Amino acid sequence: MQTTRYLIVGGGLTADAACKGIRELDPDGRVLLVTEEPHPPYSRPPLSKGLWRGKEESTIWRGTEALGVDVRPGRRIVALDLERRLATDERGDEHGYEKLLLATGGRPRRLPFGGEDVLAFRTLDDYRRLRELAEGGARCVVVGGGFIGSEVAAALALQGCPVTLAFPEQGIGARVFPLELSLALVDYYRTRGVEVLPGASVTGIEPGRVLLGDGRVLPADVVVAGIGIEPAVDML
Repeated sequence: MQTTRYLIVGGGLTADAACKGIRELDPDGRVLLVTEEPHPPYSRPPLSKGLWRGKEESTIWRGTEALGVDVRPGRRIVALDLERRLATDERGDEHGYEKLLLATGGRPRRLPFGGEDVLAFRTLDDYRRLRELAEGGARCVVVGGGFIGSEVAAALALQGCPVTLAFPEQGIGARVFPLELSLALVDYYRTRGVEVLPGASVTGIEPGRVLLGDGRVLPADVVVAGIGIEPAVDML
């Protein structure tokens, strides 16, 4: 077992920013970054914006390895021993450290039905999977009218997919924006070809369709849930 001066658990933008900050003050100390994702750190905003408009996928990488950071993708830390300063991953390998940063971020909330047939949208692999389906002209239902839901609906509409956006609030982004702006966004999305269903509660998902609380049934080849995230603190 090798002890590292800095152990960073997580591979998102916080982890990458921490690596850059460390290198400004300590150019030589060993930094080990362990991330559950199979990729090194990358920028997430382009997953719902730039990549759908033709931006090259190669532009999202943060270049963390170029800082001399030992990046270990595809590994999940499952236990911490704070007294012994040890972190153990799912393979049973132990990683000693002097300083520890937990930058695990969050994971998408899941609907209570639909299981793995419902796509979340947070990672590069989520984007790749949805992009492949979108290019096949799939009928898409997006559940959730917040930031992620509305962004994904806009991206899918940009690809020419039939898209329905369903959410229980009065308008898009209603929890953040003033009502007038939220309702204006509904009108704008409709002019861009998105079927927007405010005040809609999703009560079930079956193969090829989404069930609403008022009895309506929406045809769907793909269902995407954008209903927020929750802190990824399992190991604690």
